[in-house]
Amino acid sequence: MNAPASPALPAKGPQPVEIALLASVFVVAACGLVYELSAAALSSYLLGDSVLQFSTIIGTYLFAMGVGSWLSRYFDRQLPAHFLRIELLVALIGGALPAILFLANAYVPSAFRLLLYGLVMVVGTLVGLEIPLVMRILKRNIVLKNLVSQVLTFDYLGALAVSVAFPLILVPQLGMIRTGLLFGFMNAAVAVWALWLFRHELRRIGAHAVACFLALAALLAAFVWADHITTLAEDKFYQDRIVFSATSPYQRIVVTRGQLGHRLFLNGNLQFAERDEYRYHEALVHPVMAAQGAPKKVAVLGGGDGMAVREILKYPSVESVTLVELDPNMTKLFTEHETLAALNAHSLSSPKVKIVNTDAFQWLQQPGDMFDVIVVDFPDPTNFAIGKLYTNSFYSLLEKRLSASGYAVIQTTSPLVARKSYWTVATTIESVGLRATPYHAHVPSFGEWGYIIASRRPYRMPDALPSGLRFLSPSTLPLMFDFPLDMARVPAEVNRLSNQTLVTTYEQEWGKVMAH
Repeated sequence: MNAPASPALPAKGPQPVEIALLASVFVVAACGLVYELSAAALSSYLLGDSVLQFSTIIGTYLFAMGVGSWLSRYFDRQLPAHFLRIELLVALIGGALPAILFLANAYVPSAFRLLLYGLVMVVGTLVGLEIPLVMRILKRNIVLKNLVSQVLTFDYLGALAVSVAFPLILVPQLGMIRTGLLFGFMNAAVAVWALWLFRHELRRIGAHAVACFLALAALLAAFVWADHITTLAEDKFYQDRIVFSATSPYQRIVVTRGQLGHRLFLNGNLQFAERDEYRYHEALVHPVMAAQGAPKKVAVLGGGDGMAVREILKYPSVESVTLVELDPNMTKLFTEHETLAALNAHSLSSPKVKIVNTDAFQWLQQPGDMFDVIVVDFPDPTNFAIGKLYTNSFYSLLEKRLSASGYAVIQTTSPLVARKSYWTVATTIESVGLRATPYHAHVPSFGEWGYIIASRRPYRMPDALPSGLRFLSPSTLPLMFDFPLDMARVPAEVNRLSNQTLVTTYEQEWGKVMAH
């Protein structure tokens, strides 16, 4: 026998059920957007190419929401009960989505893409069911004209709140896993609220209450143990013991320590290994610093770990070093963490060093000093956000900040593995009127690695290098400028902001290596 329906509410003035459900719409919209952003952010972290990943994830999610909205027509009776069950499913699956994806990437990487898009489809479909059901429940008491406007208003307000809070507050403070679980908990709280609001309409209210309790308990336990979940996933992925990890608005920073020393990873990509980073950074810095003669003003774009700055400070002529690093978490870590600061010889604490935490592209657009040497040490162009820093627009701005006798040097991926990508950078540098002088070095952690010197005047090999170097010497330096046949120049397009051909080429070349 059905429980008696709750008495009809007066038509005038906002009613408690109406207010509660509209508030739920706000929470539901916020939670749904968090799950969407989490999936998109994680896919860009782990798969690269942020524009492609965000585009495909958001497109899939919106499609799934459309499927959910279409399926809502088949829910005719017991709408509050259906709404409650859907909230609990969204809470559990959506809230656990970041944790599941982190673990999948570590333990079953081959299934990551399938799981990613499968979860996005499931969560999107469930979220697509929520709003139509709420609107049909509210239709009992609100005129249709007011119903649509009120529901959409609260839906959009919830989306706005999360879109601002997600990158600025939630991820930096809680991390991706805890953010997902927190909003899963909020979805489950909406289910509890629905349980109370419609207690007179629900059948088997005891079973619903137990389901709500179990969902809340599971999400709370996962929230408390989130650090252990992260550690479990990352210990498997990175192999070595993790000594530091943090999620900033820009990237996931992980530092590990093993038998071969410390290693730095950004979004899962190796940036340096302690055992051989000296090879990479000596090759990056000294060919241009020594060739310039007596550089006074030096800029480093990227390189927030301070290793390049360490090498630059070996020149007594240097009066100032301006380090432009987007992520303040990087420069803070390698300034304040005693062990990591020791790796860069505490270079970031030098009175000669000025740290500017901003986007290098924007920084170059502002009027400022000219530099004798500019060291460009960005990550490889795995996505369009980084790819813009390898375009002719960027190099044109770089040229304007380079003194007449100055040199710039750009780290430029592997000319062996990503041959066309490497020579694309050379072609792009030349397209803005600068000379491109390519060279390479062997760094065991990376393999054969490439660099390109950009200058107005012809590059002249230095006669001397600072004492105490572990890799370079005046006699071996010329060998780095010789390219064997398998790394020799190939035709390449100019990388422009309008096409970002380098990102596509890079992904294709490195993708072949990863596939094998």
